[in-house]
Amino acid sequence: MAAGERAMSARRFNWRNLLHLTVVFSLVVTLLSACGSLNIKDTYPLESVSGSGSDTSYVYRAANATVPEVAKELSDQKKPQQMSKEDPDHMFLVYSDQIIHLQKDENKPEDTLIEVDSKSYVQHNYSPSFLEGYLMASLIGSLFDMSRGYGGYGDYRGYSSRDVHPPSSGSYHAPTASERKAAPPITVNRTGSIFKRSDTGDTPGKAGSGGLFSRKTDSGSSSSSVGSITRGSSGSAKKSSSGWFTPRKSKAPSTRIGGFGRISRRR
Repeated sequence: MAAGERAMSARRFNWRNLLHLTVVFSLVVTLLSACGSLNIKDTYPLESVSGSGSDTSYVYRAANATVPEVAKELSDQKKPQQMSKEDPDHMFLVYSDQIIHLQKDENKPEDTLIEVDSKSYVQHNYSPSFLEGYLMASLIGSLFDMSRGYGGYGDYRGYSSRDVHPPSSGSYHAPTASERKAAPPITVNRTGSIFKRSDTGDTPGKAGSGGLFSRKTDSGSSSSSVGSITRGSSGSAKKSSSGWFTPRKSKAPSTRIGGFGRISRRR
């Protein structure tokens, strides 16, 4: 191969490597952004709560922040599946387990209200006709059974207009101490137990507790650290008559002395 052909082949190889690294880097960035988590509970004060069970709505307050500013901050923390277009009054961020409704506080316009609704809460309270102005029709169709028509749903349009368009799942109230702890993101408390291995063998299922194999110390005392394990029946430490558990004595490998060979000189 000529020098020019080798150089061209090397350049093609370098471009392929560079393209491969670029694709891998973009995938990593996408995964990292998708695996982020929202920090609403620890960033903004919880103001009001509505609903119970799977139908829940939590309202936080972002002081001195506009709706687009808060939307950008939250979407930078965790990329939503869908985000409505920029609007000074209402914006929606859709995630797999909840829908965040950002709205300008009508009583305090310099603040933004962050309403975190479960999807069930949206289905049972919101008006699909209201959501049409912000979300894609495919998402609205997946949330609501459109065969029922718009008359079969609530007329709720967000916390800021709750007095004019109240939710059907109950009124909002100041959060209690337990509701503050349960506010999204919800964490699950798991409990477990740690068991210490028995030294006396009194606990069933532990080493030395009987069964197929039993522990026997050389001195007859359970405190001895040297002993043997024998096969028994129903917890009795009897030596097996078949002797199948007795380890074989190792023998030195046999070697053969002798043999013939020939050494020849290389020509």
